[in-house]
Amino acid sequence: MAHTWNFYRTGGLDQASLKTAADLAALDELDPKLWVALSCPVKGLELDEKTLAMIDTDHDERIRVPEVIAAAKWLLSCLKNQEEALSGSDKLPLASINVSTPEGKAVADAARQVLANLGTPQADSITLDNFADPATLFPPEHINGDGVISAEATTDDEVKALIADVAACFGTVKGKTGSVGVTPEQVEKFFTDLEAYLTWAEASAGIEIRPFGDDTDAAHKAYVAVRAKISDYFTRCRLIAFDPRTSQAINRPPEAYDPIAPQVLAADSAGLVALPLSLADADKPLDLNQGVNPAWADAVEQFRTASLTPQFGAHKATLAEDEWIKLQGKFAAYEAWLLKRPGGKVAALDLPRARDIMGGKGKAGLLSLLARDAELGPGFEALVDLERLIRYRRDLGTLVHNFVNFSDFYSKDRWAVFQAGLLYLDNRSCELCIKVDDPGTHAVIATMSKACIAYVDCKRPGAAMKVAACFTQGDSDYLYVGHNGIFVDRHGKDWDATIVKLIDNPISIRQAFLSPYKKFIRFIEEQIAKRAQSADDASNAAMTGAATDVAGAASGTPPPPPAPKKFDVGTVAALGVAVGGITGALGIVFGAFLNLKGWMPIGFLGVLVAISGPSVLIAWLKLRQRTLGPLLEASGWAINGRVQINMPLGRALTDCAKIPAGAHRSLRDPYRDKGEFWRVFAFWFFLAALAGALIAAAIYHQWPFTPKPEHSQTTSAPDAPPSAPSGAPATK
Repeated sequence: MAHTWNFYRTGGLDQASLKTAADLAALDELDPKLWVALSCPVKGLELDEKTLAMIDTDHDERIRVPEVIAAAKWLLSCLKNQEEALSGSDKLPLASINVSTPEGKAVADAARQVLANLGTPQADSITLDNFADPATLFPPEHINGDGVISAEATTDDEVKALIADVAACFGTVKGKTGSVGVTPEQVEKFFTDLEAYLTWAEASAGIEIRPFGDDTDAAHKAYVAVRAKISDYFTRCRLIAFDPRTSQAINRPPEAYDPIAPQVLAADSAGLVALPLSLADADKPLDLNQGVNPAWADAVEQFRTASLTPQFGAHKATLAEDEWIKLQGKFAAYEAWLLKRPGGKVAALDLPRARDIMGGKGKAGLLSLLARDAELGPGFEALVDLERLIRYRRDLGTLVHNFVNFSDFYSKDRWAVFQAGLLYLDNRSCELCIKVDDPGTHAVIATMSKACIAYVDCKRPGAAMKVAACFTQGDSDYLYVGHNGIFVDRHGKDWDATIVKLIDNPISIRQAFLSPYKKFIRFIEEQIAKRAQSADDASNAAMTGAATDVAGAASGTPPPPPAPKKFDVGTVAALGVAVGGITGALGIVFGAFLNLKGWMPIGFLGVLVAISGPSVLIAWLKLRQRTLGPLLEASGWAINGRVQINMPLGRALTDCAKIPAGAHRSLRDPYRDKGEFWRVFAFWFFLAALAGALIAAAIYHQWPFTPKPEHSQTTSAPDAPPSAPSGAPATK
């Protein structure tokens, strides 16, 4: 039957509940479209990287959905009580291991072996701390099955020397237990190359290959060292024989030595080494004792001793060209044989040592160690699985609560694995801080989160890191590049923090409402500052001109006539039109406002809406779109759900400074501005008066007071004359 899932809604996101082992076992039934994340990086999270590396079975440094499912099923299969899979503890009781399977039994045996190695065979549980020191858990003098043989694993000196030879040819490998040695693959390669090397070496037994017997190697090395220079010498001699006029050029004129003459010369000076071996002349033998370039004197002497003496005797003092050609022929066969030498690094061994290795007992001893290590291999894999089981039992629950769902992120008492710490800056503390490698690259995607992000450089002695901190409460008035703060990481370490990049987005509706007025005030302040600066510049210019005039008068030079003042009628007219237009507009607005009568408060609110409405609307739209996804995706995550950062969550992620409840607060400031009280009083009095006037006007116009009507009388006064009849003539 399909598993019955429970879903809960947090932050506008439906998330699968993971509270039981049955939920964990049914992860393969949960549609990946319902997972909050589809992949996450192995590095940069507040979760043990070694655990994540074990879950990352394909070693691509990313955790994916199939790997999480496989890790959950393996963990459940190794536990007798599967509800312990989400325990979060690194203390594993031996009784919790499921020994009904071969893998579980091997893990239990490995746990007992570890406890025995640590000297606590009676312990009934094992922890991750028991694996902290591999040297104690796996002594290097013991064969442990990790596939690496160290020199300390044997007391046989011949085997130790052989291990050193293998390491000299192919290097050493650090095993899983921390020991350093050689691997079976290296040993096999060593003996294969060594056998080929000896087979090749035996082919030189004939005299035609090794003209000087066992001394051929030394003779050939001395010959190769000077071969190019001696050939160059005889070539120069032949060229002079061809044309004697070239003698001076071939042997370098005196001025050719000018560049090196001022130098402090040594035998290995570059200018000296480049000179010919000896002065050349037609058909002149090479004098091995006299007239040799000092830079090559030692090499020529070594050549005479090692290469010429065995053939010509110790008295040999000169070398003719035909003798040189004959010597080259003697080495031709040997050099052809050298070209066929196997290219492996084993060829660096001396032949006597190579023969001793193949004929000695070291090979058999080393192969025996390798066989014993291979026999212990399954037991060592069980040790690896034991550590894996402890790590999965401790960390897998945390991973799924930050992968399948984001319950840790929305929790009030836990942090998500991507939250790096707490940033204190600008009277606020920010919890949503994510480690980043490159702020510039990260910001390209992170800006789509619609959040206010400050990229911060964090430094402490010997360490540095970069963090992207999200400000989700307050305002951004005092967030600027260069602002310093303190970052406290998840381990409680303090870092010096400095803002290096800022992505400015609305943080709150209050900030958006006040934004137009703040901009207007800043604009007025800037204009006043510009006007004051212009006036100051004009005053300085006037003072400078007056001082110049005084100095000229003192020297008898009459001051220049003042420039005639220009009267720009157009400018004055334009100013008049502008002032009139502004005055007229203000009059129209004020008159329209008074004509509202009882609706003046509504009109006042309308003015506020007209001014602050657009910025508030834009801020509201952006705050509704604010999401965590782009922040994590820029760090290598693949976020599947729309993890919104709404305003209640934003207030939880960023905490503003507040005076504690019950604290005593004194408002008496000895350094306050003397006129501050009256300015504040006048401001609030003006607002109160304005509100009172609006309310009074509204009441007056809405409910006007009218006089009480009187009863009318139709009787005429007693002395009033009677009215004339209709049609009667008028009398004066």
